[in-house]
Amino acid sequence: MAKRTRRNHSANFKAKVALAAMAGDKTLSELAEQYGVHPNQITTWKKQLVEQATTVFSKGTGGEPGIDLKVLHAKIGQLTLENDFLEGALNKAGLLSAKR
Repeated sequence: MAKRTRRNHSANFKAKVALAAMAGDKTLSELAEQYGVHPNQITTWKKQLVEQATTVFSKGTGGEPGIDLKVLHAKIGQLTLENDFLEGALNKAGLLSAKR
């Protein structure tokens, strides 16, 4: 008996199946047969949809936790200074090409 490979479903497919389950027009068995997935998988996707629905309406990009832009900008500035310093040191030592 050949071993089945694991299938990876896209987020769009999962959302479509979960929304169909939420609609309640068909039973889980009918949906499972229609989409070719196990009824337990449909139940899992439906639960995930309900639990994560609030992130759709949250402010920001994608409902991610707040990213501190000041910290990121400070890190960019620090790395720029380090690169400039190292470039100058390499130029003085004659190890960095002037064509750059």
